[in-house]
Amino acid sequence: MKINKFLVFKIFFILVIPPLFFNAPKANAAEEIKIVYSIFSRTIKVNSLKTFGETGYSTKKLKRILQATGSPNKEIRSVLNKEFEVPITIASKLVYSEIGNVFLRRLSSIIHPTRADDERTGMLALRSSVIKGIYTGNGKISLIKFFEVYPTKTVILDVNALSKVMNKVESISELFDFFTNSPLDKIKTN
Repeated sequence: MKINKFLVFKIFFILVIPPLFFNAPKANAAEEIKIVYSIFSRTIKVNSLKTFGETGYSTKKLKRILQATGSPNKEIRSVLNKEFEVPITIASKLVYSEIGNVFLRRLSSIIHPTRADDERTGMLALRSSVIKGIYTGNGKISLIKFFEVYPTKTVILDVNALSKVMNKVESISELFDFFTNSPLDKIKTN
């Protein structure tokens, strides 16, 4: 009688327990970016942005949005495709540091999940995207990789908040250089 109970117990563990742990639903990746400007909004697919970055081809909807930026397509493509090589350990230390928290807090007002009522949710999503993007990019991350691994289906890009930051720099590429080159070079040497 003990053997039968033990056998039933083993079969239960083999058939029931593993699916609970190993078939957990995957976290969604971003499929679209919702660009919000005041009361207006436009949605673009991450895949169409990726295609534009790789080939230069854009849909009519994406062309209209890109024309509104006032930047040449070549510059936008270079920003989308620019890869930053950052060891995952350094990135992890950076996004969990005090400076990283300040940066993520400010960035979470520009890029955040839908229905995020607090900045902490935005910070967690950004932190996750950076770490996962570097991991999937084998130590490199680009803007496209960042959006591809963002943990929600829709990413909000708040143009009002972005324009406040953009008033301090002259171009998108200068913004990227400002936020990436200087701080990372200092961290890499320490």
